[in-house]
Amino acid sequence: MRRVGIGVIGCGVIGKRHLEAAASPANGEQLRVAAVCDVREELAQAAQAQYGAGKAYADADALLADPAVDAVVLAMPTGARGAVARRALEAGKHVLLEKPPAMSVRELDDLAAVRGDRVVACCSSRMQFYPSADVARDFVAGGALGQIRVVRCRALTGAGKAPTKPPPVWRLNRALNGGGILVNWGVYDLDYLMALTGWRLKPRTVLAQTWPISPTLLARAAAGSDAETHVTALIRCAGGEVISIERAEFVPSPTDEAWQILGDRGALRLRMIPCKKTIHHDAADAETGFTTRVLWEGEEEGGTQHAGPVTDFAAAILNGHEPKTSLARARVLQQIFDAVYESAAAGRCVEIGSET
Repeated sequence: MRRVGIGVIGCGVIGKRHLEAAASPANGEQLRVAAVCDVREELAQAAQAQYGAGKAYADADALLADPAVDAVVLAMPTGARGAVARRALEAGKHVLLEKPPAMSVRELDDLAAVRGDRVVACCSSRMQFYPSADVARDFVAGGALGQIRVVRCRALTGAGKAPTKPPPVWRLNRALNGGGILVNWGVYDLDYLMALTGWRLKPRTVLAQTWPISPTLLARAAAGSDAETHVTALIRCAGGEVISIERAEFVPSPTDEAWQILGDRGALRLRMIPCKKTIHHDAADAETGFTTRVLWEGEEEGGTQHAGPVTDFAAAILNGHEPKTSLARARVLQQIFDAVYESAAAGRCVEIGSET
């Protein structure tokens, strides 16, 4: 049986997660770790030894020229990713992008222009790989909620104690990462909720606001950080549906998390992140107003979300199906990000093109 030769570019924390998935015995029939690469040569060599990679490189182009590599995982900061992704596609490789998908829609359109028949996927799909996501998606598809009205996420993470290690430089840096909390975590919220509603929502208008970290909590951000730690956005879709998202970290308040899909006949209340979960179905009732039942409950552990994108990526290459979050779907997410940042900067609504 043919196995996909994977090359991982970037051997930091997330790159190692991809390597663990690719080297797992569970993926042995469809994946092999063909090569690893990191500008820090010692990291590449350590990853080669740990995960049984065929070769280790300190230069991305050298890995892209390796005929044993069929597909690449780009586990590097967003600002450097687009150019490498384009060269990978031009070299005939399939590409799995870390999240967020890009620095701009224009960057994704540039990839689409050279994609050809290669598979391009994005790791924003991570939260789709839990059983609870399958249950919710199938339930929504069955029509029990009626006409979807509001899809929302409110996820605020309270500030913890000051860090003992310097925060990553790239994480809240626009030039390196493309943004802050919106693209670090809001990308998962939007991907998850769009997937649960079958990717049927077509964003058209965005009104948003962003805020930087509180001056009192600056120790949580690296020096020179200029991206947001708090964002709120209202996104009106072509069918009149509204996506409401508020994401924040390092806030001076308790953690507060909720995800919901609300229709004219009922609603789902969910948890996205891995934990002990309950999905509640709230249904319209002519006599009492609404009734509540438990649709699903269980405990989901971390780890699945890291293995899922790599396994799905390989299956898409081998079987010819679209990955969970394809290039086209990643573009929808990126359109929202671009519009959110434009709206927040301009202080007005921003229109999104009708091609979504």
